[in-house]
Amino acid sequence: MNALESTLFLRTPLLDGQDTDAMRSTLRDYFHATFSRYEQLFEVLTCDEAYYRKPISLRHPLIFYLGHTATFFVNKLLLAGLITERIDPRFESMFAVGVDEMSWDDLDDANYDWPQVSEVRAYRNAVRKAVDRVIHDAPLALPVDWDNPWWAIIMSIEHERIHLETSSVLIRQSPLEFVRRHPAWEPCREAGEAPRNALQDVPAGLARLGKPRSDPRYGWDNEYATREVAVAAFRASRFVVSNAEYLAFVEDGGYTTDAWWEEEGLGWRNFRDIGHPEFWVRRDGGWHLRLMLEEVPMPWNWPVETNCHEARAFCNWKAACTGQTVRLPTEDEWYRLYDEAGVREVPADGPARANLHLDHWASSCPVDRFPHGDFFDVVGNVWQWTETPIYPFDGFDVHGIYDDFSTPTFDGRHNLIKGGAWISCGNESTRASRYAFRRHFFQHAGFRYVVSDAPAEAPNVYYESDRQLSEYAEFHYGDEYFGVASFPKALAGIAIDAMGDRPARRALDLGCATGRSTFELARHFDHVTGVDFSARFINAGVHMAERGELRYTLVDEGELVSYKTRRLADLGLDDVRGKVDFLQGDACNLKPVLSGYDFILAANLIDRLYDPAAFLGSVHERLNPGGVLMITSPYTWLEEHTRRKDWLGGFKKDGESWTTLDGLKALLGKHFRLMRPAQDVPFVIRETRRKHQHTLAEATLWERID
Repeated sequence: MNALESTLFLRTPLLDGQDTDAMRSTLRDYFHATFSRYEQLFEVLTCDEAYYRKPISLRHPLIFYLGHTATFFVNKLLLAGLITERIDPRFESMFAVGVDEMSWDDLDDANYDWPQVSEVRAYRNAVRKAVDRVIHDAPLALPVDWDNPWWAIIMSIEHERIHLETSSVLIRQSPLEFVRRHPAWEPCREAGEAPRNALQDVPAGLARLGKPRSDPRYGWDNEYATREVAVAAFRASRFVVSNAEYLAFVEDGGYTTDAWWEEEGLGWRNFRDIGHPEFWVRRDGGWHLRLMLEEVPMPWNWPVETNCHEARAFCNWKAACTGQTVRLPTEDEWYRLYDEAGVREVPADGPARANLHLDHWASSCPVDRFPHGDFFDVVGNVWQWTETPIYPFDGFDVHGIYDDFSTPTFDGRHNLIKGGAWISCGNESTRASRYAFRRHFFQHAGFRYVVSDAPAEAPNVYYESDRQLSEYAEFHYGDEYFGVASFPKALAGIAIDAMGDRPARRALDLGCATGRSTFELARHFDHVTGVDFSARFINAGVHMAERGELRYTLVDEGELVSYKTRRLADLGLDDVRGKVDFLQGDACNLKPVLSGYDFILAANLIDRLYDPAAFLGSVHERLNPGGVLMITSPYTWLEEHTRRKDWLGGFKKDGESWTTLDGLKALLGKHFRLMRPAQDVPFVIRETRRKHQHTLAEATLWERID
């Protein structure tokens, strides 16, 4: 234990108080403690060059990070309306957006006219005074929650605490001559032989993830809403993997045996041409470890620090050595482990019972130093890689002033890390925190392994970004615009009404697009098949049927987008999922099996067919006698879809106007009767927040009479 424990770094505060003076005082203390601690981190740099030479080529130099967190305060307080003027527009542009290490083979060679260190420090002083004035003077209504403008203050403080950690990693990757020891950043000096790792049972149980909006502590957008899942029993290593345990993998050719590396990891390993962990240093015939500010002889009983690729390769090697199914834990399994080990949140009035929140050292420590039940380091010491790509919980929503905190990571390429490291503070140290990095990324992160026959399945992580598909998804499952009811639902209502007491066994939805009408028809019919020429549209329907939800982005303006999650349950359609299926097909050349239907819907299809007459000439063969065909279309004939000579109408014939309805009557008359007059059905397709297509489709209903 050291002197830091007597002056604990302030914890993320409770925000549900009712005393405004007390809240102002709490937030002022939290702000200044964080702002000062962050500046103290940069005191370890020895010269100006340390600020301007990039520690790694894929990130900005440290001068950027000194200014970035201050700029974040200004930009977010402006958005929240808590300040009305900028402090330094040039800085607030230059320092606004960092370089996310999105790709290990995408180097950033941009040149920046960086200011002097003294200028950035002066700017930080100005920002400190401005934020202090806001906390002292701005109107404050309690509690401080998601919708409160003061949320921006907490957001900015927690953001700086994140960068306290990420900047410490960059300092650790800087040359040793650029850093010096500092009394506020003393590492652990305990080292010895590593304990022998062993597997410990974790019984099956329910994992509860997420937190409600009513939680009194600050949270990032990806933490809210909930997930409950039954987790099968598994075994987990008692300790996170130590340097000694990992050494066996290195010495057994772990970095030269391709078989242990998955495809993405193999590409990274070959690109980096690396043969050992990032912070291991071979010197004087032996191994040393690079800490943040110095190198020390290898502490073999400390946790190894790797990226996700290295952790996975170790697990694959371990599985081959033991004959067991060894892998990284899932996020769900980590929560089971957390609960089974009886871990609790960091206390407000005493040091953490873990190497966490800067309560003990400015480094890792032995892996057997902090017990948690039958395990060690369930939280703290190092972050722990999981097999789970970060994904949004049901009910996920972005915050209006920081809409790109999580959503860029919902791509299947950013894996969750859990538990926090020695420097993880504030929100980072809480049970609900969810942070993710690209799998090649280095953090103060290691891993433990589990043995389980259960697959490491990941929930849906994707937001569909195909613009046309997203527009149709919103058209089918999204909001109503300008008072115009859902088009697919309206069509299904017309169809069901027209069917009356006719048989309702099987229906076919041709040109189903993303499938809303398929589900709507399943309210009435025993089974409905949706068919579309577009595989990507069909996949959206399949996804809805399998998972009951669809996620996509909508263009708002230029490059700005909104993120949407639509659920069948919210539309009252969840109970029909088992009554639908989706197939890719060509309406002009359908497979013979697509026959024997009581109802066929061809919605906004015929003016997009390359041979509409061929479709109409054979569609009766797909219907049972007495069955009903419903056709809707705005009759937007375009030669890019249908050759001019194949249009059904919209031209002069024998000197008179020939409409598409005329063409339909001519082609369908032999096998069908028109059941009722044609009717207009409006629909609106959203293109951007300020641009919509408002269209009238004509709907006709035809009964097969032969």
